[in-house]
Amino acid sequence: MERKLHKIDATDKAPGRIASDIAILLRGKNKPEFQPHIDAGDIVEVYNIDKLKFTGKKLEQKNYYSYSGYPGGLKTRKMSDINDKKPGEILKRAVREMLPPVKFRTDMLKRLIIR
Repeated sequence: MERKLHKIDATDKAPGRIASDIAILLRGKNKPEFQPHIDAGDIVEVYNIDKLKFTGKKLEQKNYYSYSGYPGGLKTRKMSDINDKKPGEILKRAVREMLPPVKFRTDMLKRLIIR
């Protein structure tokens, strides 16, 4: 299986639109020999991640949640805080949720390179 390298420029693009394109490439749905049970996706490199375009008031209003499983263990972070510290984390989370929850999803995410 031959994996190609795709380079995507994220300048002035919405994170959801880029994430859907990346998910298709990582999964291999753009290839004619696609089969859902085989991981035949390509390598995707995204650059200029700090120049993503957010519409509306998403940076102030959107929250990301993580739950530890214990009572009182719900943590909330605003999108603006994540964008200031790690702008690639927003795109990585969006791509992760667009991939199917199968055993090789982590292998697909390892082929996502965010610069």
